[in-house]
Amino acid sequence: MRTADNPARALALMVLAAAAFGLSGCGTPAAPQPPSLKLPELVTDLSVERTGNHVSLHWTMPRKTTDRELLTGPVTVRVWRTAALGTPQVAGTVSFPPAGSASFDETLPSPLASGPIRRLDYAVELLGKRGRSAGVCAGVPAASGQAPRALENVTAVPTATGVALRWNAPGASVGVLLHRHLLAGGVKAHDGVVAGPEEAIDQDLRVPAGAPGTLDTTARFGRSYEYTAQPVEAAAEAPALQVAGPMAAPVRVSFVDSFPPAIPQGLVTVPVSAEGANPASIDLSWQPDAEPDLAGYAVYRAEGDAGWQRISGTAPLNAPAFRDTQVQPGHTYRYAVTAIDLTGNESKRSAEAAETAAAN
Repeated sequence: MRTADNPARALALMVLAAAAFGLSGCGTPAAPQPPSLKLPELVTDLSVERTGNHVSLHWTMPRKTTDRELLTGPVTVRVWRTAALGTPQVAGTVSFPPAGSASFDETLPSPLASGPIRRLDYAVELLGKRGRSAGVCAGVPAASGQAPRALENVTAVPTATGVALRWNAPGASVGVLLHRHLLAGGVKAHDGVVAGPEEAIDQDLRVPAGAPGTLDTTARFGRSYEYTAQPVEAAAEAPALQVAGPMAAPVRVSFVDSFPPAIPQGLVTVPVSAEGANPASIDLSWQPDAEPDLAGYAVYRAEGDAGWQRISGTAPLNAPAFRDTQVQPGHTYRYAVTAIDLTGNESKRSAEAAETAAAN
């Protein structure tokens, strides 16, 4: 049958042809997408600190929504707090712009700031403009329970082996976190000032539970420090759960080396007879001193009732030995040795050793 004889059939064929041409062209439009909910991404770096009854949370606000669109304007943040085996409660609501640092601070309610140490979790939820969110971030643990009291009578005293720190005993279950801050200083030598080794400006030192003090052996002579002491108590069943008490008032100390080296030991004397052009002499030797700041030694001599005289010169001896050539044959002398450190501190004299010079 011819097309012209059936106008309705001809129109149908034209429509089918047009559809077929459209399918073979640039393609059909994509399926319509749902509108963006503009929900902020979840927080991934939440941290929490508790000092005394005060809790501080810190995190970074996201830049984008879950649809990878940039956030605009402030974002409302809901802070959740969950006590052990309890129901999550809203601790507070704050607002921050995207892509920046954020924080939340609160003082614990009395029920959570008393009693034994228990687990306490915090989490944050970022709300979209319509009050909806992509969920609550992963929680981070803190601790509820009574915080230890601040340490009392904290002192810092220089000693020959380090800075001695003491305080009133905080209790058998309470440890101490010491924070040391370097104020100033260089290492001094007896002949001037020399540059000391590099040292961190701030360092933390942990002291075991129950200890009434500690010795900071890492402190360096010639420097000044400020110490702050903070009590830290851990849960008996879960040592990782800890509550820090308030900081004690800081104490400062100038770690000046005013401590002499150890007294030399083992002084031995041996007479040496004259030989050829070499006059009679007396040889001295003693045990070496292993202290790291040792500069050397000095030798003293006395005869009869006369006083002690330094016979080794003004500069310290480098080696633990000395030959006294200024002796008279047949005369008896008493000897003693001292140790000298880099800052010029000199030890007391060693035990005496008497010797008679050989006769010619």
